Amino acid sequence: MKVLLVEDEQKIADFVCSGLAARGVLVTHCSDGNTGFDAARTGHFDAIVLDLMLPGRDGLSVLSGLRSAGVHTPVILLTARNELGDRIDGLNRGADDYMAKPFFVEELHARLQALRRRLDGERLSRLQAGGYTLDRLTRQVGWAGDSVELTTREHALLALLMRAPGQVSTRSQILEHVWGYDFDPSTNVVDVCVKRLRAKLAALAGGGGAAAARLESPIESVRGAGYRFRAD
Repeated sequence: MKVLLVEDEQKIADFVCSGLAARGVLVTHCSDGNTGFDAARTGHFDAIVLDLMLPGRDGLSVLSGLRSAGVHTPVILLTARNELGDRIDGLNRGADDYMAKPFFVEELHARLQALRRRLDGERLSRLQAGGYTLDRLTRQVGWAGDSVELTTREHALLALLMRAPGQVSTRSQILEHVWGYDFDPSTNVVDVCVKRLRAKLAALAGGGGAAAARLESPIESVRGAGYRFRAD
């Protein structure tokens, strides 16, 4: 697990870094808000531990800036203040958890592990490919902030294709996966379902109508083989 620690108090930074490192966590430390913001925006971290009182740029400003920039790395806020208003403000700005100083590094590690378990669960329930996001729980597919609900068959078909972008799924494979039993290979139920699904994706991306129908579909037909979801 890779964690970014943004903390200006060296004693706290030292005990957090050593305590997490002893538990197998790779920690990168920044001691001011500006450096921390740049590291969080450009680095690849599993979580960020962010102090509120920082030189250069305070923690709430760093948090707001990251969320505005589309950085959704989980954030645990650290602060010496424990007022309800501070906790609410941080959580409303996109923090995932909150710890008041002083704290035990064992608890911080446990909370980081809980965040990772939650994210692992979300990854299993969400598929992303070609700018589209498929929520496996709600059966909704999203694109550019909009979403549309799919039928059970449409959802199963899209999930099959999005799990392996660029890989061809044959009609027989689709029939077995989506319908759950052997259909006559000559049946057109797959093509009908693909047509409906393409129409929904086109309307989602292009607003519907004839213009949407002309948009290049992310679901490609492979002559004589089957279908695949565009890899790009």
